[in-house]
Amino acid sequence: MIVKLATTATLSLVVSASAYAQMATFTFDQAAYVTCREAQALQPEPRKALAVYLAEHSARHNGVMLPDDDRGGQLATLVRGGCTLAPDAYLFTVINRAIVAERSKLPRRQ
Repeated sequence: MIVKLATTATLSLVVSASAYAQMATFTFDQAAYVTCREAQALQPEPRKALAVYLAEHSARHNGVMLPDDDRGGQLATLVRGGCTLAPDAYLFTVINRAIVAERSKLPRRQ
């Protein structure tokens, strides 16, 4: 489900959303600098894949797993709300804060 995406490491060049969707690979360092606004401009599947990629990275770092039940939907709602309030925030920051806020309710990583 992870679609990889390429951007410049420093994002000194503005890459259009359509260019994001057409790229084949990306690293965490590149994906971490995608803003909510840039992610929103992506097609639905690449946007979901980017969000899942970043959420899995954050979950690993925080020692939890991403659930497939209602708790995953609650995380998505927190991310959607965070991006609505701060569209220029980095998507990874919003996702990570949602996971940290819900960490006590998420299953621990083995």
